[in-house]
Amino acid sequence: MEQSSLIKPVLGGAYPTISHGQGVFLYDKNGKDYLDASSGAVTANIGHGVQEIIEAMVKQAKQVSFVYRSQFTSDAAEKLAGKIAELTKGELTYSFFVNSGSEATETALKIAIQHWQEKGKPKKQKIISRWMSYHGITMGALSMSGHPIRRERFTPLLESYPSVSPPYCYRCPLQLDQHTCGMACASELEASIRRIGSENIAAFIAEPVIGAAGGAIVPPDGYFQKLKKICEENDILFIADEVMTGFGRTGKMLASEYWDVEPDIVTLGKGMSGGYTPIAAAVMTKNVMEPIMKGSKSIIGGHTLSANPLSCAVSLAVLEYVERNELVEKSADRGNYLIRGLKKLAGKYSFIGDIRGRGLLIGIEFVLDKATKAPFPKDADVTNQIIELGMRNGILLYPAAAGLDGVTGAALIISPPLTISEEECAELLMRVDITFGQFNDSIGKRSSQQGSES
Repeated sequence: MEQSSLIKPVLGGAYPTISHGQGVFLYDKNGKDYLDASSGAVTANIGHGVQEIIEAMVKQAKQVSFVYRSQFTSDAAEKLAGKIAELTKGELTYSFFVNSGSEATETALKIAIQHWQEKGKPKKQKIISRWMSYHGITMGALSMSGHPIRRERFTPLLESYPSVSPPYCYRCPLQLDQHTCGMACASELEASIRRIGSENIAAFIAEPVIGAAGGAIVPPDGYFQKLKKICEENDILFIADEVMTGFGRTGKMLASEYWDVEPDIVTLGKGMSGGYTPIAAAVMTKNVMEPIMKGSKSIIGGHTLSANPLSCAVSLAVLEYVERNELVEKSADRGNYLIRGLKKLAGKYSFIGDIRGRGLLIGIEFVLDKATKAPFPKDADVTNQIIELGMRNGILLYPAAAGLDGVTGAALIISPPLTISEEECAELLMRVDITFGQFNDSIGKRSSQQGSES
């Protein structure tokens, strides 16, 4: 086989070459179909090969594909910013467009700090974040991420922003009962603020539903309301990282709507363009922007391809498609269908510890012992084993971390396109069942071998 010059995630790994996609399916060059139960990386929210999105791309490309944001604006960028303000239905009215979720959270960090500088409070430079979180791979975004595996190679270069426990009720980090704990994990934010000093803190960032770092962990009701109140009382901006959860993924336009909490800054990406073009955004309220507008009148940020007209036109077409086809509501409905089906599988397989999530962001946590919640040993590499089996069975699943330390646990995410039909949901569950059955058989074989060796 000819040497490839492309650096892939695993060097020397074997990757099928994709031919085309249609709806919730992808097809490789050998003709094998894969049900995209992960939307790639929780991204392809309207599915593959949607003709009207392709037409919008071609139409914009015929007009202009690139202008530099310091020289021009474009109708595509202006309309997209207006559409986002309309869809978020609140005070989130100012959009700063970038190219990826990592750039969006890093931009949010910088804007939060600049907000306080322009208000005459330059000491407010620190960010507080939670353990069991993932906000991106650039240095600022990774500094905010409480994801030990992603952090470990770069720890000396990173800020120590994660300091608050996640609302991980399945495995409470504080070893408390969720019915009587009084949301002690939320109260940890107050303790962290006291240690650092509110006069030094610009913002607190959190994912409304924890994604890759925890496998779709949903907080208890009242949790985010409490966090928002703490932020307001201490003059700290609240950043909601909705890169994964935004635009219908959880059955709401924004996941933070579940708790009637409006962030000061929201970061968006992934489903914002459905993967058809690279684009993401940091979206601010008027309150955040006002001191900057009265002061320097310029946000210190941006990239060469920020507000790229081609990407903006495609994103606008995607969001209009989501709205017109009522995909937010369908996400909630199909998510309930899949969760019911997966809970039936949890009764069938002893290694399924927890099924959780909202809408079409569903997490499955795997355990060695369901009663004790004991995790599989790290070297068992359970998540990757199941994902590889899924690939063979024509179903794409997304890896997630789990476990109290974010290292020893095993989990994955199921997140098909919001366009998935009920019939395709049934097909998804069948392929998952086959995959779990094969994994269950492999556990049995290993147990038998170990027994014979002893």
